[in-house]
Amino acid sequence: MIWHLIAAAFAGLGAAGVGLLLRFLSGKRLPRWIIPAFAGLGVLGYQIHHEYTWYSHKQQQLPDSAEVVSVEHGSAFWRPWTYAFPLANAFEVVDQANLSVTESDGERLVEFIRYRFERHYVDLVTPQAYLMNCSTQELVPLAGEPRQPRLSALRSLDDDDPLYRAVCEVG
Repeated sequence: MIWHLIAAAFAGLGAAGVGLLLRFLSGKRLPRWIIPAFAGLGVLGYQIHHEYTWYSHKQQQLPDSAEVVSVEHGSAFWRPWTYAFPLANAFEVVDQANLSVTESDGERLVEFIRYRFERHYVDLVTPQAYLMNCSTQELVPLAGEPRQPRLSALRSLDDDDPLYRAVCEVG
């Protein structure tokens, strides 16, 4: 977070320098307020750029075996441009290199961890273990240290669900 604050400050200083240069080149015909206005636009521009590139930056940091299974986009009233171009606020990933596949009664069971990344002032990563029955397309979360299924949260997935394809259609 401190690096983003430093980067925003330098973006503001750089943009203020551009405003100062424009004022100098115009023979001081441009008003003096152009310099702080450019500084503010520089900080705002950096912040907008950072928010819109957060998702692609995080994707680049993931291993090659990680597959994104869902992305959540959102808008905010204090960012009116997000209504036209929504921001990616969260996404979920399955690491296909860490799938644990077993066969039981002729059914293929896959145990995996789904990671949820959320964009906040400090990025939040939440891992959750799951068990997927690829034959019946049922998904159940696992809780506790001797991972026990929470059958009350059992749900069925469709054939075209990205989570089902990422877990069951591997190799």
